[in-house]
Amino acid sequence: MSRPTLLVIAHGSRDPRHAATVHALTERVRAERPGLRVETAFLEFNAPSVPRVLERLAAQGADEVVALPLLLTRAFHAKTDIPSVLREARARLPMLRIRQADVLGPSPLLNATLGRRLREAGVRPGDLPRTGLVLASAGSSDPEAIAVIAEIARELRHTGWCAVRPAFASALLPRTEDAVRALRAEGVDRVAVAPYVIAPGRLPDRIAAGAEAAGADVLADVLGPAPELARLLLTRFDEARVTVRASLSA
Repeated sequence: MSRPTLLVIAHGSRDPRHAATVHALTERVRAERPGLRVETAFLEFNAPSVPRVLERLAAQGADEVVALPLLLTRAFHAKTDIPSVLREARARLPMLRIRQADVLGPSPLLNATLGRRLREAGVRPGDLPRTGLVLASAGSSDPEAIAVIAEIARELRHTGWCAVRPAFASALLPRTEDAVRALRAEGVDRVAVAPYVIAPGRLPDRIAAGAEAAGADVLADVLGPAPELARLLLTRFDEARVTVRASLSA
């Protein structure tokens, strides 16, 4: 029996920065846990595709794969797209045990990554009482995903920021620029924007453009290949493995 493989499944993008960031993150995961086989696949736009990677793993004799969605919330891709692709793969590759891990968020490690990016952008602990934060996510039409973003914003409000507002790059309002202007209208002295997205692309660029248009004082980088995020991927991998062992022993 071979060791389990971690298959990181990203959405993909026409923007080459997206795939480069995903690969940098998986390289950090490999460095965090030498000996673990880590593969990367994409749902669209980039190669390799999920079916092609799973076929290759099966041909090479792998027998267990933990498929980890590189997603921050449980929305359409986590609930529909990825399960569908994995069901088809299980039917074609019965010798390969494929387990879908949970999405990444919410997690204290994601909040820690946000904090890292904000500090790198120039925010200091003493700035928080006079700084409002815009938590800018990609956006979704899924109520569960929206509720998660709202709850993270509420949690962050209790960490010292004078105000925290969620914003969305697509699907619903407010946009980043609206949230920045709303904080200004409330009398907030300084506004920081934290993109709650993993890799660069069209929607993160929209967040950055909105922050600039509204005159935000600080724009943090995307989460990217941060060490906290790499540890979170391994946490989700381990959790899925524990679930597998529990089901086999039941």
